[in-house]
Amino acid sequence: MFNGLNLMLGHAAIERATLLVNHVLGSETVAMDRLRGHAGRCIQLQFDGWPSLLPPLPSTAFRVTPAGLVEWCGPDAPPDADLRVRIDASNPALAMAQALTGERPKVDVAGDAAFAADLNWLFDNLRWDVQDDLARLVGQVPAREMARIAGGIAAGMREAVRTLTGLAIRK
Repeated sequence: MFNGLNLMLGHAAIERATLLVNHVLGSETVAMDRLRGHAGRCIQLQFDGWPSLLPPLPSTAFRVTPAGLVEWCGPDAPPDADLRVRIDASNPALAMAQALTGERPKVDVAGDAAFAADLNWLFDNLRWDVQDDLARLVGQVPAREMARIAGGIAAGMREAVRTLTGLAIRK
């Protein structure tokens, strides 16, 4: 019962994350143009060392669409991914802390070099403009104020996580 529920929730989470990625990609035509050249190609994320006590992760393979967006390949990952990205997931808590502080995880990339270079460019240059999305909902002035407050809270949280991570690693 729990395994079926976990699979259903995992698939729903991946689908929502894909929608978010496509929303961010759709806001930048340059990003979509870079991906259009790779239409039909597949990227697979592999999480090595995922703790067995945690629920298993769903398949994380994505295909580039002709529109320059991405689509989840579904629960069965294609065996012939054009690009494989292996991520060390042996300590998810540390990985989350590093992500919150803006530190990139260690990855091992294998496959098409041009595809990898364009994806690296996306990671370096593409950012979600949350304030712009909020402005569409609540107006420019409230969105700017909400973004300012959220930025202060995020900076405080990043510093707290950085400090706690430093203390945890020392021991």
